[in-house]
Amino acid sequence: MATLSILYLVIGAFALLAGLAMLGKALKRRGEPDNPRATAMLIAGMMVATFGLLMSAFWIAFATGRGVAQ
Repeated sequence: MATLSILYLVIGAFALLAGLAMLGKALKRRGEPDNPRATAMLIAGMMVATFGLLMSAFWIAFATGRGVAQ
C-alpha cells in the first residue's frame, strides 16, 4: 500500500508540473486573438494542474492521517 501511495504523489507532482508548463505555453501564445489552440491549452493546463495538486494534497492528507475520524 505504501508503494501505491508514493505512486500517487509522483503522478500528482508530474501532473502539476505538466499543467503549469501547459499554462506557461498557453499564456505565451495568448497574444494572438484568433488562436483557439491557446485557449484550449489554457483550459487544459488549469485542469491538469488542479488534478495534480489534488492528488498530491490527498496523498499528504492520507499520509499524515489528519482529518480522519476515529
